[in-house]
Amino acid sequence: MQSFSLPIQKHQTQAKRLKSMEPKKSSFIRYILLFVFVALLAGGYFAWEPLKAIYFTGVPKEVKDVYVCIPTGSSFEEVVKILKKGGCIQDESGFRWLAEKMNYKRDKMRAGRFEIKPGWTNRELIQHLRTGEQAPVRLILNNERLPEEVAGKVSAFIEADSASLITTFRDPSFLNEIGYTGETLISAFIPNTYEMYWNTDAKGFVKRMLKEHDAFWDKNNRRMKAKNMGLTESEVYTLASIVERETNTNAEKPAIAGVYLNRLKIGMRLQADPTSVFATRDFATRRVTEYHTTFDSPYNTYVYKGLPPGPISMASIPSIDAVLNPQEHKYLYFCARPDESGTHVFAETFAAHKVNADRFQTYVRQKGY
Repeated sequence: MQSFSLPIQKHQTQAKRLKSMEPKKSSFIRYILLFVFVALLAGGYFAWEPLKAIYFTGVPKEVKDVYVCIPTGSSFEEVVKILKKGGCIQDESGFRWLAEKMNYKRDKMRAGRFEIKPGWTNRELIQHLRTGEQAPVRLILNNERLPEEVAGKVSAFIEADSASLITTFRDPSFLNEIGYTGETLISAFIPNTYEMYWNTDAKGFVKRMLKEHDAFWDKNNRRMKAKNMGLTESEVYTLASIVERETNTNAEKPAIAGVYLNRLKIGMRLQADPTSVFATRDFATRRVTEYHTTFDSPYNTYVYKGLPPGPISMASIPSIDAVLNPQEHKYLYFCARPDESGTHVFAETFAAHKVNADRFQTYVRQKGY
């Protein structure tokens, strides 16, 4: 019996050793499983973040047709600030990460005015800012008097500020290059509504106006009509600017244009009140007085014969076409009608004109103007 005790004891010892190792093995397996679980979580997180940046975050749905303007020469940081201020990005870190991956980030970012749609992902937003079409502005020109007023009006629509526009309007070398002078430049501007990109600079604006000017004069045989009248396009525009300031009634513009053309034909001074007002820059006046009519300026057609050196304001299309298609008559005079219509009565002789003028003055005194 004693001969079997040693093997039995040895077996029992091994069993105890194996039993004592079971908890350690179990712990090791748990550590392995925990590590795998953490790795999966980490992998899922790092996989989710790019997916979120690309497809699941971007422009909030509350944003309604936002227009973002990115100035010329903007840095990436400035663009991010603009987008954040406009409420166009929810996840800034995701936007930055994706901008790097999509090669949107540059030393000088693409400039322009862009329409941002609500609900766009970061990918759609970046793709649009990088290569999408700009949202044009609708620039409206009416009948501003001076180049400075044009500059102020235009700067409200495009990136170029009024100072850069005025500097360009007065640049002799640039004006010579495009065939204008400081006096005639305003005749390049045809009042209308134009679509153009917001990031247009000052020279770009002028060149666009020249293109529109040429397109305007190419229509309706306008160039030939001016040539047959013995007038340049700028001279037609200058006379049209006087007509523009004489009446707001398009229907009588051809008659007024006819009066001034008749005076030019016989060498008579135009004696146009709007030119004396322009010469004095007294635009707030309600009455033209001797101060205005005797003011010494080449723009004052009471003092000097012929057309002034350039337009006295922008001229509307109806005024330009009125000069090109004047009413044929023998009138040399006109004055305001004695009523509230804002229209005029015409006369062939000074005596008849004086009667009309006296009637109007009587009406003014009775009204207490």
